Amino acid sequence: MRKRPFSNWWLLAVLLALPIMALSQAAQQTLTLQVNGRPGDAPVVQMNGRSYVEIDALARIVSGSLSFKGNQIILTLPGSATSPAPAPASASEPANQGFTKEFLRAGIEEMAAIREWRSVLSNAVQHGYPISEDWLSAYRVQAAKSLNLASVAVSTDSDRDALGLLTNEFDNMHKLSNAILESHKSMDYVAPTTLTDDPLDQRIMNCAHSLASMAAGRQFLDDGSCH
Repeated sequence: MRKRPFSNWWLLAVLLALPIMALSQAAQQTLTLQVNGRPGDAPVVQMNGRSYVEIDALARIVSGSLSFKGNQIILTLPGSATSPAPAPASASEPANQGFTKEFLRAGIEEMAAIREWRSVLSNAVQHGYPISEDWLSAYRVQAAKSLNLASVAVSTDSDRDALGLLTNEFDNMHKLSNAILESHKSMDYVAPTTLTDDPLDQRIMNCAHSLASMAAGRQFLDDGSCH
């Protein structure tokens, strides 16, 4: 029997190896990774539908650093270790702009109490009704109570500034009420036009209009009417 030449065996081995080499090249493809805005690139190998990048090259591209802790590899990006995360805003800290709902509601109640106080006083003067301290004190107490509720509701700078104007309005109304009461005690007759040209009453009215405008706009704006 004649033996096959060695070259034939070598040729057969090469032919058998070609499919394996082709399969390996089909399953593995080498690409390059570029990070937008960063110089350099890193080799990427695609195998079985997934991409793998050399971590040392990636760290170099992004100017990061690698560290090892047990079985973990830690990639630290620039600024990630030195820039603290911003502290979340506290839900209990109200925005320091405009009026809070609680103060606005309490302030409107105070304005209504003062308006009612002035209305009954003006009506009594115009119609010559008897004026007594006990009668007026009920309106004064109600206005003082509403003012106290407004002071408790203060949370922002706008609330605090508006409370000062509400306090001025209350004080002026108290002065006007006392003045009319004293005039009624010292004479039998109080002219119906007593409040018509009274500067203090005009100041109270102007302040009331200013406060109403602020309440409508929900923003503090001092035009000097309440001083």
